[in-house]
Amino acid sequence: MIAKEINSGAIVVIPTDTVYAIACKLTNKAGIDKICRITGKKEKQAKMTVICSDLKQVSNYTMSYSNDVFKTMKRYSPGPYVYILNANKFVQKYFKNNKSEIGIRISGNEIIQSLLEIMDEPFITTSLNKDNIAGYYTDPEKIEEDYGAELDIMINAGPGSIGESTILDCTGDEIEVIREGLGYSSANDISI
Repeated sequence: MIAKEINSGAIVVIPTDTVYAIACKLTNKAGIDKICRITGKKEKQAKMTVICSDLKQVSNYTMSYSNDVFKTMKRYSPGPYVYILNANKFVQKYFKNNKSEIGIRISGNEIIQSLLEIMDEPFITTSLNKDNIAGYYTDPEKIEEDYGAELDIMINAGPGSIGESTILDCTGDEIEVIREGLGYSSANDISI
């Protein structure tokens, strides 16, 4: 039922391996606009991430990448990691500024994986916070209180993590750690 509503254009707040995120299906242009409006983020600056079901799905949304990047993604996925990769034209057409790079994530969250199994396509997400307010939402009741009127669906999976994801920039010759986050203790040995 929830996946059907998301496929039909619903905006949803979902739990992840880290903090709660606001999401819609990737090709929902109106949904992307609404997410930016709700969070107060400008689309050109918004850090949007595609949550894929597995590594096989990633290549549908990115340009080709090195075998070293693939091995790194395989090693750390699923988990609290965002991989910055070069977006392909399919992804670029859903953004006003034709983003050349996109965050890719493969979440280990069982709720997300269950939804992705029956959805038409991946999620496009951003962390649930406002640019002018520090910190992220981890309490679903507070999310409901602050955003309930603007959301179509709120998935309450209990308190979220207070940690951020580890961000790895995979667009250059070497993988660069952009943000240490929850996965950093295991990712700090990356040397490609």
